Amino acid sequence: MIDYMAIQKQYEFDVYPKRDILLVKGKGARVWDIQGKAYIDCSTGHGVANIGHCNEVVTCAIAEQAQTLITCDGTYYNDKKALLLEKLISIAPDNLKRAFLCNSGTETIEAAIKFTRFSTKKKDFVCANRGFHGRTLGSLSATFQPKYKEDFEPLVPGFKFAPFNNFEKLAAEVDDQTAGIILEIVQGEGGVYIGDREYFERVRQLCDEKGIVLIIDEVQTGFCRTGKMFACQHYDLEPDILCVAKGIAGGVPMGAVLCSEKLEIPSGKHGSTFGGNPLACAAAIAALNFMITNQLDIQAAEKGNYFMKKLKKYEFPNVREIRQLGLMIGIELKEKVKPYLIELMELGVLALPAGSLVLRLLPPLTIRFDEVDEVVDKIIHVLKASDD
Repeated sequence: MIDYMAIQKQYEFDVYPKRDILLVKGKGARVWDIQGKAYIDCSTGHGVANIGHCNEVVTCAIAEQAQTLITCDGTYYNDKKALLLEKLISIAPDNLKRAFLCNSGTETIEAAIKFTRFSTKKKDFVCANRGFHGRTLGSLSATFQPKYKEDFEPLVPGFKFAPFNNFEKLAAEVDDQTAGIILEIVQGEGGVYIGDREYFERVRQLCDEKGIVLIIDEVQTGFCRTGKMFACQHYDLEPDILCVAKGIAGGVPMGAVLCSEKLEIPSGKHGSTFGGNPLACAAAIAALNFMITNQLDIQAAEKGNYFMKKLKKYEFPNVREIRQLGLMIGIELKEKVKPYLIELMELGVLALPAGSLVLRLLPPLTIRFDEVDEVVDKIIHVLKASDD
């Protein structure tokens, strides 16, 4: 048998903390390793596979488009790009009227920074403690954790930070050079911390009063993950820029920056060779139609609540708090999470960390209730719960 792990170890920069399995197949909420062992996937490529692995509507759309037209740069109009743009604006908050298509979440933040600076003629941004927005230099500058940044400085200047959910301290960082405020509705990488309605209402009011662009990063929370198409819709919040990616195209790399009419960017000031290519657009159209037809927002809300109801039946001596919105769940432990992730993997469940203490679950929104039961049973086993 070919030793694929050895080949990868030999040639790949080791930038990811690896787990000792080699995945080769996925379907629905399950993936399989090369030995044929099945796992329920509650990591989903860091929240990418919202509609499940190898969803047939997406694979069929990809196959059809691959035989029609794969690439078409932004110089030309394209049917699939036009239809996707129309679909995205139709499901977004009402004030968002235009979009830029790219290839990843970090690219959406880069675009948002550029669009904001160009439109406001100001340079500075206020972001949140624990916030994570990507790993390229602009998005890394908006990311809080020093461990991600310390080896790459100097980064882009002009970024300040304030505690999440603390409006007074955020407002204290704002001055006449503040171009934008960049926030997540739920801080996924930061530990699944959920923002308060009042906090976002006050931030929105502050931005309106001061002429500041409100940028909401929904790279992880978008596309039904939290029980709404976009998490900002829980609070009827209308951002000036909405950054989305991950779940948009059923696993095909894509990102989108949705903007209000406050934003402008003229020809030649930004671009992306692969952004909005027909293949990715066809996948995204299929994925979005599947989400809408199957009401995955409602499914995420119901299954997330079911998940929590089952977990709350037990006392976990090593758990500090469980946080949840839709099918985005963070279990904060009193000790390091890594051993628990390994034990869960050995039992056939793949989960994620969020920092060093939080066990994060991002299952496909198509996960069945019996699969939720299986995941919960294994979490109970690993965390050594007792009946409440």
